[in-house]
Amino acid sequence: MRRNHFFISFVAAAMLLFSSLSAYAQTGALAGEIVLQQADGTTVPVAGAVVDVFRVDVGGKYDTKTDKKGKFIFAGLPYIGTYIISASAPNMRPGALGDVKAGRDGVYRVILSPGDGRRLTEAEAKALVNRTAATAGSGGGGESAEDRKAREELMRKNAEIEAGNKKIEESNAIVTASFKAGNDALNAKSYDTAITQYTTGINADPTHPGAPSLLTNRSVAHRARGVDRYNAAVTAKDDASKTSGMEAAKQDFRDAVESASKAVEMYKTQQPPTDPAALKNYETNKYFALAARAEALKLLVTKADQSQADTGLTAYQEYLAVETDAAKKLKARVDMAQMLLDAGSSDKAYVEFQKILADDPQNIDAMLGAGLALFQSGDKTKFQEAANYLQNFVDKAPETHRLKASAKDALDYLKSAENVKPQKTTTSGGRRRG
Repeated sequence: MRRNHFFISFVAAAMLLFSSLSAYAQTGALAGEIVLQQADGTTVPVAGAVVDVFRVDVGGKYDTKTDKKGKFIFAGLPYIGTYIISASAPNMRPGALGDVKAGRDGVYRVILSPGDGRRLTEAEAKALVNRTAATAGSGGGGESAEDRKAREELMRKNAEIEAGNKKIEESNAIVTASFKAGNDALNAKSYDTAITQYTTGINADPTHPGAPSLLTNRSVAHRARGVDRYNAAVTAKDDASKTSGMEAAKQDFRDAVESASKAVEMYKTQQPPTDPAALKNYETNKYFALAARAEALKLLVTKADQSQADTGLTAYQEYLAVETDAAKKLKARVDMAQMLLDAGSSDKAYVEFQKILADDPQNIDAMLGAGLALFQSGDKTKFQEAANYLQNFVDKAPETHRLKASAKDALDYLKSAENVKPQKTTTSGGRRRG
């Protein structure tokens, strides 16, 4: 190694005088494997086989032994040389392979058979190569047509593996960088940049293990941008800005649902890992995807497309199945019922609000929701119970509650237009005291 370094330095210093020598500094690796062909035609790797490499154009010899997988490699052989690989091992007949080049990114294969374990000299290796070439009728090269075909197939597979590994490395780098840049932009509320970064990572490799997380975060970015656009449209001064802003917000809500739904489906089709730490990470990421999908569908249903109410209900039910925090779970149940109410599904909304009151009789949001669901149904036979719920809400809700005024308006309508007066109720708000 030290001599090679000196030689290269010398050429660099005297290139004008001896430029033709620089070609000799080019080297390459020569890799291969030694296998034993068994009686049934199958092959097994030969560990500890002696490998002699003879340079036949100008002379020279190199030797090594195979590893436990029958593989060997020579690093730094002259690129322009022509070589013969000779292999031998105890109780095996030696084999030789000619027309070998270094630095061609291939893996040469020498096949041995049972024999006396003799080690070939250079002359014997050359003679064997010539005999093999003549017998095979391959026009030289020292290997049979079958062996050459096997070697070429192995080289092709190795090239595919190498290309695949390179692609994985490249996609890993892009996904990692996009995830970080997207998160930085999301935290800074730069939603356009966040969406672009997440999309770059997803497009780099849609099947990457990190793709579901990118999709989840892109959903969050679309949802946040949609809320900003929606709020801006509500306060817009002119109709054109209001209309265009609303449409942009609705599209963000649709995109948020699409991204989160893709993430959920990817997690559902993935095989959960067996490693405890990896499994915990998988479950956490799946949880966030389910939560993001439910939140996105709530906005889509209530602000853009009421026909998706049943899809939103299913999304919330799947999220609730994995939510373990009691406070978050209760909030999600109220949000789910409110989504159904806002979508005009008053019967389904009433059922969900009733379930909440069964578990939490003092939940004022569920009282209000149950009363509004009955009122919204238009069924006058339910107006008395609606008034009872609404009055119970008005009695217990703080003045700062954003919907207290609306509840009072509904009560006034029931009293004046429908001649329905609230009755004293139980703590759940829906039934007459006994």
